[in-house]
This record gives sequence, structure tokens and C-alpha cells, in this order.
Amino acid sequence: MDSAAGAGDVEMRPDDLPDGLVIADELGHIRCFNAEAGRLTGSVPTAMLGRRIQEALPLEHTDGRRWWLVTDPYQASAGRSGEPEHHLLLPGGKEVLVTTRYLRTAPGGPLHRLVLGLRDAGTRHRDERSDAELIATVAHELRSPLTSVKGFTATMLDKWERFTDDQKRLMLQTVDSDADRVTRLITELLDVSRIDSGRLEIRRQPVQLAEAVRRHVETLVNGGLPADRFTVRVAADLPGVWADPDKIDQVLGNLLENAVRHGAGTVTIELDRVPPRDHHQEGTAVTVSDEGPGIPEEAMHRVFTRFWRGSDRSGTGLGLYIVKGIVEAHGGTVTAGHGARGGARFRFTLPAGTPAFMV
Repeated sequence: MDSAAGAGDVEMRPDDLPDGLVIADELGHIRCFNAEAGRLTGSVPTAMLGRRIQEALPLEHTDGRRWWLVTDPYQASAGRSGEPEHHLLLPGGKEVLVTTRYLRTAPGGPLHRLVLGLRDAGTRHRDERSDAELIATVAHELRSPLTSVKGFTATMLDKWERFTDDQKRLMLQTVDSDADRVTRLITELLDVSRIDSGRLEIRRQPVQLAEAVRRHVETLVNGGLPADRFTVRVAADLPGVWADPDKIDQVLGNLLENAVRHGAGTVTIELDRVPPRDHHQEGTAVTVSDEGPGIPEEAMHRVFTRFWRGSDRSGTGLGLYIVKGIVEAHGGTVTAGHGARGGARFRFTLPAGTPAFMV
């Protein structure tokens, strides 16, 4: 490979690779410098050809040590085959992930080719920050209910005889509620893990969406919300839906709780038939809208991402991320927008029909 794009008629060219590729010969002169390497380093690939690799890529460790002086591939032991991935700095402070391979003419022989793979460290840092934020969020959300549980149980064990039956019942109800809160958080974390790894299991069976919606509304009303806070509209002749009833309950629960917690006024739930079109099968759409402040336009593209939370910043910010994962696992879609009366509007669709294994 004697050019930036690679020489010869080959199926895969260096410029086709998603990672940066730099290859130097036995004397340390660059023979390949692909387009992605040029993008990462801010260099013109063709201008790098023929230059000594140590000069073209003056890489440093984050503590300021010159990587080439520490590593020196051309003086490395003949038994070494390369270096694992390192976080290294380019001139200007840009961080890249660098992996090296030493190609030899024969086992134990001199270095014939030095191959460097370069990747942008930004994605890795974003993933690490996301993981750190998840840990911090979980720790924060767990601390409050566990502190409450520990406090009440310790108090009851220490002073059981001093409390009336009503006081004991109140404390036990609080412990029970906090235990439910911890259980919900653990369920959310497991769902996030399964969604991220593509292992979310869907157990399909016939689901009556209208009945499920009414059941959720009834639960909220029994919990103390006024019945006139909700309006349910169901279109006639809705197609049958095969879905996981527990997962759909999760979706409805999240959307209705969001509308109640972050919205205002009447919460409207509409079920409509989605006609078949553009090679898509028919289905059922569920729309949940409120009359609250709605979603800021600048945040609209982030509502289904991890840790997005409404204006009051309550909760873990995982609920809508899980909603999207569950709906898409069913082959459906979910969108967010503005309601007719200015509030938030969430709409998800589920395809109709019988699963292939039932046909």
C-alpha cells in the first residue's frame, strides 16, 4: 500500500475502513495513511506518505511522556507482537485510542511493518460518562427509599411497644411503598440492560388495548386522582394486537404517570386504527396527551434518550427510554410532540395481526 487510498485492485481499500489506519515500513516511513486517520489527526493523507511515523504522529501519554520514546516499536523485543489500546494525545490535546501491531518477516525476526489503528476517544468518553451518570442516578434514587426503610425498621425494632397499632401500620405502609420503589428501579435497570444488549424478551399474546387503558385509568383514580382528570376515546373496529401484556402495561403506566406528574389539566388517551400504507401493515395507535407546559422544542429530540427528565427533574429519566425500547421490540414506533392544547403528546403504534409462528 503506497498511497493514501491503497494501491492495487482489492475489494477493501484503506479508505473504506471506519477506523484510522497508518502503516509504516521497516525504516519507519509511512506507506499508508487512510482518510479516517487524516480526519482524526487533521492531516492531509497524501502529505503524510514517506514521512517518519514518529514525526508525523508525535503521540504522547496523558502524563506528557512521548509515546515513541517509551514504546519504540523498532527496538522492541522480537517476541512482542504489538501494544494494546492506549489513550494517547495528538498535538493540540486531542485524545485518540491507539492500537499497534508488529508484523515481522518471520517469528522472532526484525520488524517489517508497523500497523497503527486509530479511533476517536470521544465515543468511549461519552459511553463512560453515560455509565457514570447511570451509577450516580441509581445511587441517588436508591439512597432515599433505603434510608427510609432502614430508619423505620430500626425505630420499630427499638421502640415497638411504644407505638400504637395505627402508627405501626403507617410505618409499615411507608416501608412497603419504599420497597416497591426500589423494585421498580431494579426492574428499570434490568430493562435498560436488556434493551441495550438486544435481549428484551417479548411474550406475545392477544392484548385488548382499550381494556388495558381503562384499567390503568381506574388504578390512578383509585389512587386519589379525580375521574374527570381523564378522557378515554376508543375508535370502533380496532384491529387485534398481539403483544406482551406486561410490557404494554409498562408502556401505558409510564406514559400516563408522566402525563399526570409533568402535565396539567385533562389527560386524554385516544386509541385509533392505523390503516395499512406504504408497505406497512395496519395497527393500533395509542395517543396520550395533556394540557401542561409541554416539551421545549430544543429538548424534543432527547425525550427518548437515557436520563431525559421533565422540568422538575424528578425520577431516573429512564422511563421514556424503556418505552421506546419496548415499542420498537414489538415492531412499532413511538413519537413525541405537542398536544392540541399545548401540552405534551406521546403516540405509539403497534402492528396488528397474528405472529408468524401462529399462522
